[in-house]
Amino acid sequence: MRISMRDLGFLAAMAAGAAVVVGGMVRPMIRASASPTPARSVAEPCPDDIVKRVDATFRRIWASEGLAPAARAPERAIVRRLSLALCGTIPSLEEIRRLEDLPEERRVDAWLEQILHDRRSADYLAERFARVLVGTEDGPFLKFRRRRFVTWLSDAILANRPYDAIVRDLIADRGLWTDHPATNFLTVTIDEKTERPTPERLAARTARAFLGVRLDCAQCHDHPFQPWKQAQFRGLAAFFGASHCDLRGIRDTENDYRPTDRKGKELPTIEPDVPFLPELLPTSSAASPRARLADWVVDRRNSALARVTVNRVWALLFGRPLAEPVDDLPASGELHPALTLLADDFSASGYDLRRLIRAIASTEVFRLDSADNDAGLEHEAAWAVFPITRLRPEQVAGAVFQTGALSTLGPDSHWFTRFLVYNGRNDFVRRYGDTGEDEFDVRAGTIPQRLLMMNGKIVRDRIEDGLFPASSNLARLAPDDRQAVEAAYLVVLTRRPTDEELGHFVGRLAGSTGDDRKHRIADLFWTLINSTEFSWNH
Repeated sequence: MRISMRDLGFLAAMAAGAAVVVGGMVRPMIRASASPTPARSVAEPCPDDIVKRVDATFRRIWASEGLAPAARAPERAIVRRLSLALCGTIPSLEEIRRLEDLPEERRVDAWLEQILHDRRSADYLAERFARVLVGTEDGPFLKFRRRRFVTWLSDAILANRPYDAIVRDLIADRGLWTDHPATNFLTVTIDEKTERPTPERLAARTARAFLGVRLDCAQCHDHPFQPWKQAQFRGLAAFFGASHCDLRGIRDTENDYRPTDRKGKELPTIEPDVPFLPELLPTSSAASPRARLADWVVDRRNSALARVTVNRVWALLFGRPLAEPVDDLPASGELHPALTLLADDFSASGYDLRRLIRAIASTEVFRLDSADNDAGLEHEAAWAVFPITRLRPEQVAGAVFQTGALSTLGPDSHWFTRFLVYNGRNDFVRRYGDTGEDEFDVRAGTIPQRLLMMNGKIVRDRIEDGLFPASSNLARLAPDDRQAVEAAYLVVLTRRPTDEELGHFVGRLAGSTGDDRKHRIADLFWTLINSTEFSWNH
């Protein structure tokens, strides 16, 4: 196909116009001064009382063990932690510049409040919770809508719907999985032979997600180390024995849950029963078994839901839970006093998930530095230093794609940009290696992961190619080498370079122009993305 001079002129004019627009948008970000656009101000008060009590609890523990806590982390490090934990990505240069326009003492709280009301946060948290609730599999064809489920969950989180109301819908809702997305909690377990939800799988999910116990370990026999009995697991599974799936969706009929023994012999029908606190189980015969179970789970006198939710949210923010494993809290013995305090507050507040996140993120322990030359294993065990954890694959993907742009990638981006980022991130996670449902598994990085970061086309495309990559914008628009290096560090690592780093890279850029300077800045981006610091939360 031949391209006429007129066509070439039109394309050149379009490119020039786009460059002017982009340059006008990004030039203020590259300057050392802050963006004139203010960040969202703090809209809701921090729950000071619970934060002070949690802080006092940790201080008593540190004093009793003779430990001095680490100093407070730099503000940009805390901002980066919040972004990774709540949005699965790092802040953009655009967002950093907006924060710099605020007084220093307000920046972290303003950023926390902003992302608590951000669709990116709701989407990311919904995906993290969905892994616990419905796993990562595609589920049965036609009768499971994972995307619909995650969107419903994201909407609920963004609206700050009480968490107990969400849980009640997950356990007891009825209808089509398209019109009633919560029913996907059941339809994901549909057995292809019986065309019914699987009671055993639902009992295991319910116990781990809402009770914080691995009751499924007692599915075949009594648990050898915990007090859980096989009869308790079967009693919990029986609540789902009346659930059926037809053209009207999920509905309930008479319970006919009949498990089989080790020899495959079908046992008599098992009646629904709860593994503990039976006095809280409603006795109304008018309610369906699932509705009775939901009432029991969310009853504020039953502390299990509050405890496991606090432990999971803590793990999302810190990268590791207060009590391990995250879904198997001890049936006997004391829990960490901070977990108990937060669980009581979470329940008393009406299961306010946003308040819980705000409280944990506002504690002294969350804002401690991760770098302390005097810190040892005892400091990490007592939370006297912020724990350094490896980023999850989706966090690495989010960070890699955000480094390719100076402006924020999110719901306000052009639809085509959102499409490219969505597909690109999924492709990156697939190549990098998804951890699946094992949310907080501690494992070392792999050689394929390092090769993907060092030599992968996805990373190189974010640095060098595309219409307006961040490195090219810096090469063209940064007033001098010093500001180019500083901006690159902010884009990739959310911090400014040390004097030594600044001197080294300014020297590497000295005297470069045109394509040579662009390639050198792209190499700087590649170096920072492949640093250990980039792939860890700290």
